Amino acid sequence: MAKATNPDEIFAAMPAQFVPERADGVNMTIQVELSGEGGGIWHVRIADRQCTVNTGPAPTANATISMAAHDYVALINGDLNPVAAFMQGRVRIQGDLAALLQLQNLFQRDPT
Repeated sequence: MAKATNPDEIFAAMPAQFVPERADGVNMTIQVELSGEGGGIWHVRIADRQCTVNTGPAPTANATISMAAHDYVALINGDLNPVAAFMQGRVRIQGDLAALLQLQNLFQRDPT
């Protein structure tokens, strides 16, 4: 898969990249708030070994990630180190950090 060019592309691809076998017992909602060009609000719901992505705020979220849309695309593409971005204040996290760490293991990684 080629590198993503915008957040809509990333969120549209998430259900296909989801690995249900890794999600036994997982029940979480993560909200992503992106600013700037291409920004918006999305929420990702993992429950019953299924992944759904919706636009708009979640009724309740375990965690919320806030950042610039261009930084989010770079992060997903592997062009931005998440720890460095957090330490530089380019990523803000509210809520359950453990849920966010768990989320990253529920999706297959593109080998390219």
